[in-house]
Amino acid sequence: MGNVLVIGAGGVGSVGVHKMAMLPERFENITLASRTLKKCDLIADSVEARFGKRIQTAEIDADDSKATAALIEKTQPDLVVNLALPYQDLAIMDACLMAGVDYLDTANYEPRDEAKFEYHWQWDYQDRFADAGLMALLGSGFDPGVTNVFTAYIRKHLISNMQTLDILDCNGGDHGQAFATNFNPEINIREVTAPARHWHNGAWVETPALSHKQSFDFPEVGARNMYLMYHEELESLSKHYPELTRARFWMTFGDAYLKHLEVLQNIGMTSIEPVLYEGREIVPLQFLKAVLPDPGDLGKTTHGKTCIGNIVSGTQDGAERHVYLYNICDHEACFAEVGSQAVSYTTGVPAMIGAALMLDGTWRQPGVFNLEQLDPDPFMKMLNENGLPWQYVDLDRPLDF
Repeated sequence: MGNVLVIGAGGVGSVGVHKMAMLPERFENITLASRTLKKCDLIADSVEARFGKRIQTAEIDADDSKATAALIEKTQPDLVVNLALPYQDLAIMDACLMAGVDYLDTANYEPRDEAKFEYHWQWDYQDRFADAGLMALLGSGFDPGVTNVFTAYIRKHLISNMQTLDILDCNGGDHGQAFATNFNPEINIREVTAPARHWHNGAWVETPALSHKQSFDFPEVGARNMYLMYHEELESLSKHYPELTRARFWMTFGDAYLKHLEVLQNIGMTSIEPVLYEGREIVPLQFLKAVLPDPGDLGKTTHGKTCIGNIVSGTQDGAERHVYLYNICDHEACFAEVGSQAVSYTTGVPAMIGAALMLDGTWRQPGVFNLEQLDPDPFMKMLNENGLPWQYVDLDRPLDF
């Protein structure tokens, strides 16, 4: 059993602590901390009402490494699970080093003043964590996270010589809102509006955002338009699997979402450059976040399913093989279980699984790691046991676009 400090009381943080509370044999004591204590207390009340376990709560500004280290020393966790904003990754990693505790997150670091998310800032912590005998596990969400483990599983069991990788992320749910994002609006819009990049023959190929569209028939969802994007797992997967000649990431968007986004871009509301308003500087995108629906509240109205998975082509035992490994998750089932929509669920559950495997020593080793560097089998087993079952099918041919 282990003690954890979870930082972040949004939709993912809520799912994470609910799922931890469902495994008391692995998570003995849980503390949930956030800048807003009231959010933590509401989640704690929900956990107690559903599962009869009372978790502790605390108020913290995670940008303040010294304050976070003091909270760590007070609560004495075996692991800090960072489910806050990616802007805060480095500050929380610093706090873990100060207090001598392991670290886990679900998304790589991103500077506040630049829409650029890369792993090198966190990879640079390798020696500091290794020398301290501590572990940092990066990107234990779904994508990144489960998609990294899917790749490792395919490489270990299904296609020993991988050549091409396509990650397909489809949210076939309908939340009934005119415009809303399924996770933090600020992070979501920065991600969607950034230039697309994919890995091809040992180099990055950059194209304008949302300029490449393909239709794909997703299992249990149906045909949806998906768009080529850059996503952070491409950086680590192309590094750790240099045999890949091509690696791409695709995400689905509806026409109404894209039209709203186009208008918001055209009038400057997606900008991260500060503007002067009534004598003070505000960031338009942060103001937009404040007026959009809270993703944590979307579970009440969302129905439909998500389908996220990997298509890998290559050879196994000298024969050509094409595999599609994926998970399907139902929004309404997620809400019934933990009060959340599936997008938060598919990130919060893998965070819990990564934490469990670190706490019991299965994945525990000093240094900084992405999930594909570790044995995929125990993670894949826990996905099936904790609400994210997976399956795979053999395809007749690789993606022909």
